Amino acid sequence: MITKDELQELFASTETYRIERTISTTDKDKFGEAVCAFANDMPDSGKPGYLLIGVRNDGSLNGFKASDELLQKFAALRSDGNILPIPSIAVDSFSFPDGDVIVVEVQPSDQPPVRYRGRTWIRIGPRRDIASPAEETMLAERKARNFTTFDARPCFGASLDDLDLDLFQHDYLPKAVDAEVLAADDRPIERKLESLRFFNSVYGLPTNAAVLLFGKDPRRFFPGAYVQYVSFCGLDKATTILNEHPFKGPIVRMLAQIDLFIETTIARKRPVFVTALREETRTDYPKGAIRELVMNAIMHRDYQGNAPIHFYQYSDRLEIVNHGGLYGRARPENFPNVSDYRNPIIAEAMKVLGYVNCYNRGINMVQDELVANGNGKAEFSFRLITAFEAKVALAGKGSEEKLPDNDPITAEKLPESGTIDGTMALRIIGVIEKEPSVTMDQLSERLGVARRTLVRYMNILQENSRIKRLGGKRFGHWEVIG
Repeated sequence: MITKDELQELFASTETYRIERTISTTDKDKFGEAVCAFANDMPDSGKPGYLLIGVRNDGSLNGFKASDELLQKFAALRSDGNILPIPSIAVDSFSFPDGDVIVVEVQPSDQPPVRYRGRTWIRIGPRRDIASPAEETMLAERKARNFTTFDARPCFGASLDDLDLDLFQHDYLPKAVDAEVLAADDRPIERKLESLRFFNSVYGLPTNAAVLLFGKDPRRFFPGAYVQYVSFCGLDKATTILNEHPFKGPIVRMLAQIDLFIETTIARKRPVFVTALREETRTDYPKGAIRELVMNAIMHRDYQGNAPIHFYQYSDRLEIVNHGGLYGRARPENFPNVSDYRNPIIAEAMKVLGYVNCYNRGINMVQDELVANGNGKAEFSFRLITAFEAKVALAGKGSEEKLPDNDPITAEKLPESGTIDGTMALRIIGVIEKEPSVTMDQLSERLGVARRTLVRYMNILQENSRIKRLGGKRFGHWEVIG
């Protein structure tokens, strides 16, 4: 970070491609454009740029006081998702007799072009402007000199014929690039892909990110690039499989399919007993939390491995396992407070498409939503080393949800029939709602309860008008009452 003495020297100098002064503390677009321009480092100087808040154009200070709230506001420019790829910035404040100065120091990006709200901003001498198509190409070629992450590397063996270019041009490009800029862009498709890091001009090949996001058949190059969903009737993989479905194809299409699947199949609603006369509707798993966990698995996985993402549903929990452990600066001891990106281009694309809302806050949001729904916090395991595992308990189990004492299913109300734990009652009813024709043997296996004990539980539920049996043993089914 710049020192106080170095900062004073900048006050007296003229604005250059490395310095921008302002006395505004509210013009977010101006700040975002400035950070974007410094990150692009059009002159290729390799030196940081400085946005100075509280300094007039003539170098004098306007006498404002820097607050913690303002410092947090400028620090948030890095991760609010409007500047992509994420820039490297540092924020600090300095006090002088004539007032305070907030300094935003921006390092040159090694993944240009950097965009703010879909536009590529650069510094041309002392002024800021939108990059021309030729200037964007120069920035993209600079990136090709130093591709570092897996998704930025050229996909050897692939060509433009392996990409669904309609998917790129019609579904992705209008969301990634400002409409006005896009309308004036008459470059060939290779240059458009290259400007978004989907094409490597040095090798004349699409990048790994392009094949994964828009490929006609990504598994031809990356066999494990899919999500395998399996629903088991019991507590482990040895039990009967109820449903299975592989989500394949380009990530752009797969994201929409998984999003709909979670809403219609995983986030199933069910009644929760509050009192004898009142019930509340709750979902087995909240859509937002599970969506975030699955999207994180797609975004952070190691696509060089051949194993798919495992999305398994058991009678009492969900498990999500993706190939590749914690990456970069992220460690078990600092997770989830520190994050790093194995696939920054794929992460950027998911943000553009609206499947990632913000950075480095997702896990905390997941935990809050799960606790509010009664699932308890998700458990994350790093024991597999080369894989990342997340477990979410069925609502009612993670939070140890039980029926209140005034509910009819208690020892006081039913001394002659015995008792049933409220959580078990909810689990039985949940299975019956999902599979009315389930047999006693299947239900016993799925819940991990002895058949003799299960029969007693079912009798209690029937005597208290929670469930009823319609039809005979062979062709009948269960029905939840109320």
